[in-house]
Amino acid sequence: MSDTHLLITENIDVWTTAIKKRSATGRGSNKKIELAGIKKLRELILELAVRGQLVPQDPNDEPASVLLEKIAAEKKQLIKDKKIKKPKSLPEIDEDEKSLKLPNGWEWIRLGNFAEVKGGKRLPKGHVLVNYKTPYAYIRVTDMKEGSININRLLYLEGQTQELIKQYTISKSDLYITIAGTIGNIGTIPDELDGMNLTENAAKIIFSSVNRLWLKQSLSASFSQRQFLEKTNQLAQPKLALHRILSSVIALPPPAEQHRIVTKVDELMALCDQLEQQTEASITAHKTLVETLLATLSNSETPAAFKQNWTKIAEHFDTLFTTEHSIDQLKQTILQLAVMGKLVPQNPNDEPASVLLEKIAAEKELLIKDKKIKKQKPLPEITEDEKPFELPCGWEWSNLSDILALVTDGDHQAPPKSDSGIPFLVIGNLNTGTVSFDSCRYVPTSYFENLDWGRKPTEGDILYTVTGSYGIPIKVTSKKQFCVQRHVAILKSTPASPIQYLNFLFLAKYAFEYATEIATGIAQKTVPLTGLRKMPIAVPPEMEQHRIVKKVEELMTLCDQLKARLNEAQTTQLQLANTIVEQAVN
Repeated sequence: MSDTHLLITENIDVWTTAIKKRSATGRGSNKKIELAGIKKLRELILELAVRGQLVPQDPNDEPASVLLEKIAAEKKQLIKDKKIKKPKSLPEIDEDEKSLKLPNGWEWIRLGNFAEVKGGKRLPKGHVLVNYKTPYAYIRVTDMKEGSININRLLYLEGQTQELIKQYTISKSDLYITIAGTIGNIGTIPDELDGMNLTENAAKIIFSSVNRLWLKQSLSASFSQRQFLEKTNQLAQPKLALHRILSSVIALPPPAEQHRIVTKVDELMALCDQLEQQTEASITAHKTLVETLLATLSNSETPAAFKQNWTKIAEHFDTLFTTEHSIDQLKQTILQLAVMGKLVPQNPNDEPASVLLEKIAAEKELLIKDKKIKKQKPLPEITEDEKPFELPCGWEWSNLSDILALVTDGDHQAPPKSDSGIPFLVIGNLNTGTVSFDSCRYVPTSYFENLDWGRKPTEGDILYTVTGSYGIPIKVTSKKQFCVQRHVAILKSTPASPIQYLNFLFLAKYAFEYATEIATGIAQKTVPLTGLRKMPIAVPPEMEQHRIVKKVEELMTLCDQLKARLNEAQTTQLQLANTIVEQAVN
């Protein structure tokens, strides 16, 4: 087995467990991960290839110097035959550019010494691409995927358009290189796209005498990619000039070794594909297992069933909760169990929730008497179909508006602007789940003073985003005065309102699913206040609420600690992968 195979196989755990998350913001967002270790391994394979460390050298190979002589002779003959013009001389390669120590038989050469680089062409003014098939495909940067062309979403030229730019085509024997926006992506052209037109945001590399797949691999390696990035013009849209591509330095192996390198790289990349597929399959299976097992807790119909299902999870806790997704699922399950009355035991001595609801109703009567709120029309009884689950003894179903003083939102009129005064917060100041006054706007103090009591958030209230990234609850913990835009609901509390419990309830899957169900709109979904006011809330006895909140806080802290340790372990794995790469190329 070769040293490179050993490098891969002896460090399988490093390559497959070095995973980096791609974070996304917003409630319900789809968090993705990157298999950073396997990506790093692919980069290492190419780096070893361009250094001459991937396959053994053969002293019997014809050296690259002989190939250079052939290339020079061929170019001289083409100039003599007037098939090409004499190109501008490229500068000698200085020692600073020779950053790698080459094996015997290899030579340094500039790309322009054996290749031409020609740009594509933008569409003529007034001409457009069509989505029906014609004989003339137009290859865009967006079609250039994974070292080739994705033929599934090609666009085409009409005949008259192609006639105007017919000389800007690319051959199946060429390589493409992206030169604008995305810089330095290299790839081949499928046979069926031979002779098709090329976008102005890419160029074609025309060459002979060297192995096409070897050149693709060499230009894709970090040694070449760094040169392209260093040569890129730092304009509003970065652009790689064609003459700078021609001046790039290449480490040229003997022709026979080029073929061996291509074969070995293909073999090792196939191994990386297998590792990637196995890792992704393992991640998917683990995700499904965690979700299935946690669902059994929420679906447990009796305390005995719940205990049995929890025992199964507890026995394998260390192997189940090893990813951010699994820990987030655990958090969601904790919240769901909390609002279903399955997280802490019930105490038959607790005052039932009906007593708490009576207290809240009495407090609302006082607010009506003080003219802070108007008397609200009673909502219809919650039907059996509207109750998503069975409640324990002592709990009650109640509409959201019945356990709060008021459910309203920000002023619907555009507020006057001011350089100072009272902060005016928009969703952007709230979508992290906390109240942020950073970069906020202001309204005059007089405007704020004229707002109704309900439109002035105070400590103990909950803000709730209703548009765009809807469903995010934000507990107001500051005494600082501020107001909010109309896309934020204000949940005003009474002294007895179960605010801490409600804050956790809004984070639970049940509440988010309800909000999603009632949200309206197409381009941007909005949760209507009328529907929000009618949200069925599972209200626990007051004493049980305290136990639930305490238990949820304890468990969330444990989950955060678990995630912190996981992040530390992932960072270690990424550092280990980088260390192995550095040792391999030094």
